[in-house]
Amino acid sequence: MAFISFLIPCFVIGPDLAFSCQNTDDFVGATSPGDIVIGGLFAVHGEMLHPEEYSIKPVIQNCAGFEIQNFLQTLAMIHAIEMINNSTLLSGVTLGYEIYDTCAEVTKAMASALRFLSKFNSSEDVVEFKCNYSNYIPRIKAVTGASYSEVSMAVSRLLALQLIPQVSPASSAEILSDKIRFPSFFRTIPSDFHQTRAMAHLICESGWNWIGVIATDDDNGRFALESFGVQAMANNVCIAFKEMLPAYLSDSTFHTKVNHIIENIVKETKVNVIVVFMRQLHVLKLFKKAIERNVNKIWIASDNWSAAVKISTIPNIRQLGTVVGFGFKSGDVSTFQDFLRNLREKPTDNNKFLQEYIMLLSVCAHLEYHDFQMCISNQSQDDLLQHVENKHQIWRDDFLNANIEPGFIHSTILAVYAIAHAIKRQCKDRNCKDPSAFTPWELLEELKKVTVIDDDKEIKFDSNGDMSTSYDVLLWKEIDGHMEIITMAEYDPKKGDFIFEDEEKKKEFLDLKKVQSTCSQHCRPGQMKKVTESPHTCCYECVYCPENHYSNKTDMDYCYQCNNKTYWAPINSTTCYRKTIHFLTWTDWFAVFLLLLSAFGVVLVLSISVIFTKNVNTPVVKASGGLTVCYIILFSHFLIFLSTVFFIDEPTEFKCKTRQALFGISFTLCISCILIKSLKILLAFSFDPKLQNFLKCVYKPIPIVVTCTGIQVIICTFWLIFRTPFVKQNFSIPRAIILECNEGSIVAFGIMLGYIAALALICFIFAFKGRKLPENYNEAKFITFGMLIYFIAWIVFIPVYATTFGKYLPAVEIIVVLISNYGILCCTFLPKCYIIIYKQETNTKSAFLKMIYSYSSKSASSVAVSQISLDSKSSSSRATVSDSCKSEKNSANGNCHFQAPGQALMKGKDLSKNTARTTARKRLSSI
Repeated sequence: MAFISFLIPCFVIGPDLAFSCQNTDDFVGATSPGDIVIGGLFAVHGEMLHPEEYSIKPVIQNCAGFEIQNFLQTLAMIHAIEMINNSTLLSGVTLGYEIYDTCAEVTKAMASALRFLSKFNSSEDVVEFKCNYSNYIPRIKAVTGASYSEVSMAVSRLLALQLIPQVSPASSAEILSDKIRFPSFFRTIPSDFHQTRAMAHLICESGWNWIGVIATDDDNGRFALESFGVQAMANNVCIAFKEMLPAYLSDSTFHTKVNHIIENIVKETKVNVIVVFMRQLHVLKLFKKAIERNVNKIWIASDNWSAAVKISTIPNIRQLGTVVGFGFKSGDVSTFQDFLRNLREKPTDNNKFLQEYIMLLSVCAHLEYHDFQMCISNQSQDDLLQHVENKHQIWRDDFLNANIEPGFIHSTILAVYAIAHAIKRQCKDRNCKDPSAFTPWELLEELKKVTVIDDDKEIKFDSNGDMSTSYDVLLWKEIDGHMEIITMAEYDPKKGDFIFEDEEKKKEFLDLKKVQSTCSQHCRPGQMKKVTESPHTCCYECVYCPENHYSNKTDMDYCYQCNNKTYWAPINSTTCYRKTIHFLTWTDWFAVFLLLLSAFGVVLVLSISVIFTKNVNTPVVKASGGLTVCYIILFSHFLIFLSTVFFIDEPTEFKCKTRQALFGISFTLCISCILIKSLKILLAFSFDPKLQNFLKCVYKPIPIVVTCTGIQVIICTFWLIFRTPFVKQNFSIPRAIILECNEGSIVAFGIMLGYIAALALICFIFAFKGRKLPENYNEAKFITFGMLIYFIAWIVFIPVYATTFGKYLPAVEIIVVLISNYGILCCTFLPKCYIIIYKQETNTKSAFLKMIYSYSSKSASSVAVSQISLDSKSSSSRATVSDSCKSEKNSANGNCHFQAPGQALMKGKDLSKNTARTTARKRLSSI
């Protein structure tokens, strides 16, 4: 196969410097031989120096800013490899390492990655270009690193050419989970997706919704900012401002940008929580300026700097406020601490990082702790070479241990062990002392299946190449005048929740809620948010919930509507209340009054019954139709009074069906009986032969009563079967439910009342015709008056019933029932009771005959007068005839006869007296 090879260049710094690159081996920061070599990429220096005038030659400049934390990560990798080599994990196979400094620069890291790709055992570090790298054996089998996501993205794309596994202990950018773009990338930490979600969860739980975000202007910062923005939106958290700091400290605009950010923080007085996704050196510069301006906020730290000792030891750091951060889950690092204590005894020939650290110790030894730390971080390699002469070696035993960030150390050791376990799986049936025993891509497949035991838990890479470890929630707390970084809680990415070790830690977490960081004041329960003209949803006004709506939590976007019509809520309500059920109760004063009227009516009916029973043989009782008819009428009145009881108290299906049917049938029975009485009276006292003949044909008491009442029974039966009344809940009143009877069919209800009205009208007509009967016994005019009361009551009832609602609607029906019932009852029976009790002299047979005789005499006289008028006309005719007879001289023969008017009148009086006597006897017998 044809291929092209190229050499790994060594960029020349200078022939006279200790850090100059004479050959490719000088490019390596720390190295150790082994059967299988693992590469390492760590930003031991924080920046690369860029001269004002860039060289026209491709020269990589020296680096500055010695990063203690990243230096400790290189030591953690070395320690892990030494522990594996001293164990039986790989059964005699030794691991070697080549660790390079990326200086947090992609360019420097790419140069290191090129050397990783060079062919194994090539003296000239040749990287062959091939179409198929399946059998290609590169210099290393796997890579641990890099420190920053931006560097890992670039390196991973290059390593993916040969599918060399890359396991990072620190690169957390969410995009690195994309296995299409980064197929050989793994990491022993969770993705930033979980970190940003945890941050948003913390902010939301603390009641903050108006925050600021500051990030480094590189790939990692931009991706973190984007991911956090999505999570913040999902948790209803608004970002008041987003600021970016240049990725390189040497950028000419860096300090201007820092000043601008501080001014913006000071200006935004409502923003008291700021999330920071930046590298440690960037945070250091920002915080120093913030301390100068007396900025006091809550700072949410990303995993990059949440446990940075060099930041927590800044003088007056307490003035900044509270720092809460998320760090990678730490494990047991006690063996590494022992390793650091014995580090001074380790050889430094193969570890240029350790050499530089020792030089820094000598240069900065005269300074106090924090200044000493700053001295180490601020020394460039050029400055270090100028000051290192004539310096004696000084060692600070506890300095490195004091700067350990356990999360990073633990994840670095975990990365090395994951690679070692994958190698172990490869070496089951192979001689791994031979570097060509397997290729990196084969190791990659085994790495996907690796399971590592950590703190008695099995952890492995998921399909995205991430290890789903948890986060430590860190709190910077001042203890005895020193800022300590303590673990406040644990965040479980799977459950999405915080786990507290004890109540004291939980109390510290809850204390964070005392700080307010909101664009608007919290809306209390009973209120809701009303969005203003601001583009942010977190800026709003609080308005009261309208009627029948409620809110039971703070900062609700909208008010809940009460579930159904049975609940209501006033304005500004925090809950819904069950509507009060209203109906006409037994204890209601109006109901009591109506019941008393009904009870009085029942007493009146019973009293009349007693009076009529005791005077059953008197003419008045007989004239009323007899005891049977009176009892039927009184019983119907009793049922009508009784029906009013069903209009009171809570409506039920039985009451709704019973009350109208009972009233309708009872009233029909009453009117039917009164109709019979009207017909009978009219029949008894009428002198009109044609009317008497008609009444004799019509007057059939029992059939009439049965037929009239039966028709009403049929109407009510059909009503109850097909459109039966039912209980209805009336919601027309906002805060109450009116329980009432729905008649089922207004048409059927109207037919029932209309039928009664038709019978009453017929009864009224017949009664009106008999209004001039004997005075003391004239029922007809009282019946007429009773029917008029009935008509007036029900005519008034219709509009009142149609316009009335509420619990007193049944009372309207009761009133009209009572008025009509009392009207008919009193007009029918009270005049007779008055005669029976107070005019007993008129309640005798003789008095009755005399009254009838007098009425009949008057009636007969009027009839006689009518006859006389007819006879007078006849006499005149006869007189004419007489004259005619005389003229014809026929009178002597006696052929013409006539009566005088006086004779006719005397004859009429005699006839009237006889007629009156006969009529009185007939009326008495008929009545």
